[in-house]
Amino acid sequence: MDSIRMRRGAFSAALVLAVTLSTAALAQKKYDSGATDTEIKVGNIMPYSGPASSYSVIGKTEAAYFNKINAEGGINGRKINFISYDDGYSPPKTVEQARKLVESDEVLLIFNSLGTPPNSAIHKYMNSKKVPQLFVATGATKWNDPKEFQWTMGWQPNYQSETQIYAKYILKNYPNAKIGVLYQNDDYGKDYLKGLKDGLGSKVSMIVDEESYETTEPTIDSHIVNLKAAGADVFVDISIPKFAAQAIRKSAEIGWKPVHFLNSVSSSVSATIKPAGFDNAQGIISAAYLKDPTDPQWKDDAEIKAWNAFLDKYYPEANRADAFVIYGYAAAQTMVHVLKECGDDLTRANIMKQAASMHDYTVAGLLPGVKINTSPTDFAPISQLQLERLKGDSWERFGDVISGDVNG
Repeated sequence: MDSIRMRRGAFSAALVLAVTLSTAALAQKKYDSGATDTEIKVGNIMPYSGPASSYSVIGKTEAAYFNKINAEGGINGRKINFISYDDGYSPPKTVEQARKLVESDEVLLIFNSLGTPPNSAIHKYMNSKKVPQLFVATGATKWNDPKEFQWTMGWQPNYQSETQIYAKYILKNYPNAKIGVLYQNDDYGKDYLKGLKDGLGSKVSMIVDEESYETTEPTIDSHIVNLKAAGADVFVDISIPKFAAQAIRKSAEIGWKPVHFLNSVSSSVSATIKPAGFDNAQGIISAAYLKDPTDPQWKDDAEIKAWNAFLDKYYPEANRADAFVIYGYAAAQTMVHVLKECGDDLTRANIMKQAASMHDYTVAGLLPGVKINTSPTDFAPISQLQLERLKGDSWERFGDVISGDVNG
């Protein structure tokens, strides 16, 4: 009898152990669509064509970085399958591509899709599907709204904070300025404009002319002529690279020499300044949160050396003077960090949980002092900027790393 009891006891113990191990295994690995033991499908939408195509190098850089991660063994043994589609910066096309990624490709998430109008077009769709719209490549303030849109999160500093910083600088250094504003007539442009007006506060009447343009316009020359005619001596330029370059060239052509503030999304030397002409762009003020790899001060910087080594191997044709390359590099690192933190729980809910749990995190390429911080109530990862002025063929930073008043 004792031997039977012992055998039964051993069998029961083995059964309990097997169930425990099985339960533990199940607990360790949780997947939603787009994740398996070997793969993580990450979707992306970029303007590889159209008026904003200069941003396309962001997607190309991210693809190269994920290739690097895969070559090094992937993320917890899983390879990233990066599926990136072109929307031409056209919101209806963005909707089409997002549906394809979510419903046909069955990606785990959409990462760093570019532009305020395109992302606005899929904002409600992504949240209704409960698919992360993560680290969108736009600084619109509305991405920081976890209460209403818990599946959408920004990455870069928000636009309103940036123009509030410009407003503070203008009020301090040019208190009698007559401000002329050029802005894109959509959510992106209006968000920047709101920040400027909020920053000016009771002095908002300093704005003497507001000129809006459509991305379908072949040129914004007439708007620049109007701003000069209005007597503006400070120019706040809220435009994407194609039109920013036109604005700089036209200002020089008609002899208009205002104090020129250029939104950071168009501060790329190769995409904006070089096409506009370096001589025409001297003294322009912008803001930065990323290192400029062409700046001599970073010549011996370990992060920039690693960035150059990465490009040598995975994206040798990249234009290293293009600020969007370092942007894509930094954003991709943030995405990899979140996926690593997810471990074997590759559910969409856990991805958002990990994305909302970053504390003083930093990635290679950010300026010293710039940190990534998120929480369940704060979906604005980066909030700091530093002013910079174009000198010669590169940007020269000045002042401290600062934050605007808008937190989301």
